[in-house]
Amino acid sequence: MGAYALALSFAAMGSAVGCGIAGMAAVGAWRKAFLKGKGAPFILVAFASAPLSQTIYGMILMNSLIGAPDTVPAMAKLTTGLFGGIAIGFSAWYQGKAAAMACDALVDTNKGMGNYIMVLGIIETVALFVMVFLMTNLK
Repeated sequence: MGAYALALSFAAMGSAVGCGIAGMAAVGAWRKAFLKGKGAPFILVAFASAPLSQTIYGMILMNSLIGAPDTVPAMAKLTTGLFGGIAIGFSAWYQGKAAAMACDALVDTNKGMGNYIMVLGIIETVALFVMVFLMTNLK
């Protein structure tokens, strides 16, 4: 039972940290915009929420562990849940850090939105790769 919870829990912890970091940066960037007499770009909400998707990946991995055949050893399920959840969580954490920088850069320059989204997408891809590659190991 623990392997299932590990996949989701570590992924969700990373999402919480990543969203917290990016959320604080968004609030600071909005403050900076207001002090400069500029409008607050709503797109910063997208940056702040980007790490949330890793929680979903952790849930998908958890469900794959629950549905894994009985021929998959318990230790394989445990390590998949543990290390998969941790890797997905780190992706969310660092995506939040990158999103924080994107918030600050966008408010300062009002340029580069596409570039910032691409960087967040690259970091997101790490979590997707971990989820998919580990799920193929559960057959």
